[in-house]
Amino acid sequence: MKKIIFFISLVSFSLTSMAQTPQYPFPHHYQYTAGSILPNNHTAAVLNTNTETFYDQWKAVYLKNDCGTNQYYVWFQENPQPATICVSEGQGYGMVITAYMAGYDANAKTYFDGLYNFYKAHPSVNNANLMAWAQVTGCADDPNGGNDGASDGDMDIAYGLLLAHYQWGSSGAINYLSEAVNIINAIKLDDTNPSIFTTKLGDWANSTDPMYYDTRPSDFMMDHFRAFESASGSTAWNAVTNECYSLIHTMQTNFSSASGLLPDFIVHCNTTPVPASANYLEGPEDGGYSYNACRTPWRIGTDYLVSGDARAKTALDKMNAWIRTKTADTPANIQSGYTLTGATISGDNYESEAFIAPFAVGAMDSSINQTWLNSVYDHLLSMQLSNTTYYENTIKMQTLIVLSSNWWIPAGSTTGVQNNISANTDVVLYPNPADEKLFIKSDKQIKNFVCINYLGQAVNLKSENNTINIASLPKGIYILIFNPENGESLSRKFTKE
Repeated sequence: MKKIIFFISLVSFSLTSMAQTPQYPFPHHYQYTAGSILPNNHTAAVLNTNTETFYDQWKAVYLKNDCGTNQYYVWFQENPQPATICVSEGQGYGMVITAYMAGYDANAKTYFDGLYNFYKAHPSVNNANLMAWAQVTGCADDPNGGNDGASDGDMDIAYGLLLAHYQWGSSGAINYLSEAVNIINAIKLDDTNPSIFTTKLGDWANSTDPMYYDTRPSDFMMDHFRAFESASGSTAWNAVTNECYSLIHTMQTNFSSASGLLPDFIVHCNTTPVPASANYLEGPEDGGYSYNACRTPWRIGTDYLVSGDARAKTALDKMNAWIRTKTADTPANIQSGYTLTGATISGDNYESEAFIAPFAVGAMDSSINQTWLNSVYDHLLSMQLSNTTYYENTIKMQTLIVLSSNWWIPAGSTTGVQNNISANTDVVLYPNPADEKLFIKSDKQIKNFVCINYLGQAVNLKSENNTINIASLPKGIYILIFNPENGESLSRKFTKE
């Protein structure tokens, strides 16, 4: 009886510790896809320090808490009339950034929870689980169309909640996992088109809207969709991922065969997809590579780094070859807008981190880009936060996390789950991810164990001869807590495919 009580106490202590301390503290060097690269003109420690330094600068300027008790928002900084103080896109960015920087920043959870509280205080009029797109001075939703949702902000908010669940657990004041699944299901309902599996422009584009079958390639966040599928169990997210890659292929084949660039908007996805015309939604460059599409090398790049999807590498290789030739391998020559054929857009011949930083992530897909990647990274570091605006600086912040190998995903990676909870290495789980059976390799006798699910709950599993039957488990990430013969506790993570 004493042994059983001790084991239960051990599990309870482990779960409490997991809920209170970050499980993936920064720096957490994630194992990216084999063959991918990092900047190698700096040590890993310097890459981490550069990311931390910029994060300190970023949060000092952009994290605001003057809209209510226990609320934070990411300051939009730019001032149209009425003055916009926040957009859902930035709120999603902030939740992702603070979740990744937990461990370095002791206040990361406080910031994250405050960002979550602001999101919950500003629901979209179309779906209460989604966020109203824009808030203005006085902390109210913008009455001029800012009370409905934008897909990109919603997707990053959902992804941030999944990161929070894996960082801190969901047994506290906020059930991060439950909230993540709620918004994931809302995104599927109102931010995607169920008939053709495309991402919509927002929850306002219903079946009677002329833009219902249109999309924005900067919303193609395939690493997010893989995590959404793992958390929600919906295979529709795999179909969305496939459709995104299909549209990327179509654009690169038919409209940007030389440059590989993607347009800000794609229309008629239900029939014959084509780039949008000028002034379709935001301005004269809506059919070109402008301030929406500039994010696509980063979005495609992160998916390649964590999943190894060959379709991502094919797309990135085209972009990389073109931009290196276009700039003569000189990052300072990257301009802020191009046509799909690769011509610089008139008036856009200036520098912006929003264009430079994503090309750095895109370059990580192959060692042939090593010198180029090093140069782009150094040039990006030379650009000062005070000289640009929220958009540029916040994109730069996220790409620095990627460039320092700290962009881990909360589920669904084909590169597997790193077993870094314990420093011990005498227990190995394989294969990982696994489908029906999980094997234990150990130099110690494993007498008993407990398996912990998403919610921190123990689940019953049967084992025999160091083989665990996991066929009955839902897809997701789990923790096995072992009690080997010498009485020490060991923890290991595994993914159920």
